Amino acid sequence: MTTSEVTLPQVTKSGTGRRRRAMGAGKQLHAGPVTYVVLTVFALISLAPLVWTAIAASRTDRRLAQTPPPLWFGGNLFKNLQVAWDQAGLGTAMFNSVIVAGSITVSTVLFSTLAGFAFAKLRFKFSSLLLLLTIGTTLIPPQLAVVPLYLWMSDFGWSNQLQTVILPSLVTAFGTFFMRQYLVQALPSELIEAARVDGASSIRIVWHVVFPAARPAMAVLGLLTFVFAWNDFLWPIIALNQQNPTVQVALNSLGTGYVPDQAVIMAGALLGTLPLLVAFLLFGKQIVGGIMQGAIKG
Repeated sequence: MTTSEVTLPQVTKSGTGRRRRAMGAGKQLHAGPVTYVVLTVFALISLAPLVWTAIAASRTDRRLAQTPPPLWFGGNLFKNLQVAWDQAGLGTAMFNSVIVAGSITVSTVLFSTLAGFAFAKLRFKFSSLLLLLTIGTTLIPPQLAVVPLYLWMSDFGWSNQLQTVILPSLVTAFGTFFMRQYLVQALPSELIEAARVDGASSIRIVWHVVFPAARPAMAVLGLLTFVFAWNDFLWPIIALNQQNPTVQVALNSLGTGYVPDQAVIMAGALLGTLPLLVAFLLFGKQIVGGIMQGAIKG
């Protein structure tokens, strides 16, 4: 038996093993029963506060004070929702929150993407120092800026106006750092150089190269920013009043009084949460798809 006769079957066996591994790598992985059980438990735990809010909103204040608490829906849901809507003036508050959260989301995503692109791919003096200072601002507690920020807005004559809430949040350090980290990996420098060789201007590069590459991260940042802006309470309660409130400021009025009605408060909290749920149901699939697309590209 020659050497070639001994080696040939070994080579064939090794090649067959590589082909099998390559075929197995393309197959879709299937979750087992344990995975489904764990995911179901975590989903139920995550939904428990929302379900309890809906249950409490459908009961009376007297029933909520009893022991044990109710574990199923009652018949007062729509009545409590109407009372909360009227008492808190949620019509105006919803409109104001849409303007505030929408403006902050659009400006934060736009400016953070531009700043993140500059820090990730452009070369200019003191870029590292500026990036370090930008990140360093996240270490400052926002409560420290409340007094000087309020005095600054008062000097502009913007007290109790929506721009008082919008202006300080037009861009965030977190958004800039988030987009910078994403664009470092997702946007090849060669693609920008090729666009410049073709004669594309800086605006055209940003519009046709940077924005398409950053779309998955922009969607995630937009969702996070919208949720944060919608739920923000500290600065709006200081800058606005009950005549021109956001949702969170308006809901604060439901807790006033000698004996606050807990069922009505829960109904107001449910109304304040519904727009976020609707936004996630409408755009959640696109956002998750954008995340997966960005992960595959990376």
